[in-house]
Amino acid sequence: MYEMNFIEIGADENHVHFLVQGEPVLSPSRIVQIIKSITAKELFREHPSIKKKLWGGALWTTGYYINTVGQYGNETVIQKYVKELGKEYKQIYRGAIQLSLFD
Repeated sequence: MYEMNFIEIGADENHVHFLVQGEPVLSPSRIVQIIKSITAKELFREHPSIKKKLWGGALWTTGYYINTVGQYGNETVIQKYVKELGKEYKQIYRGAIQLSLFD
């Protein structure tokens, strides 16, 4: 079983930011794919009327931005980038929600 931890979730205008801690066995692009899939399925399950209001019924666009923590980036640098990117960043969650995958 693989696990991911949501460290922070925030929003700005028309997009969402996830600060995620994942196991190195999953590529960052795979983590994005999983997050988009699970969140879309859950939102559509809980609020089916949303799908009718979306362009083509899709919750997410194909684009995304990824940065990883390593030699040139750390959590503080990434948080600063996210908060300065938009106009009104609003933190929705801060902590560690664990998401288990592939049970």
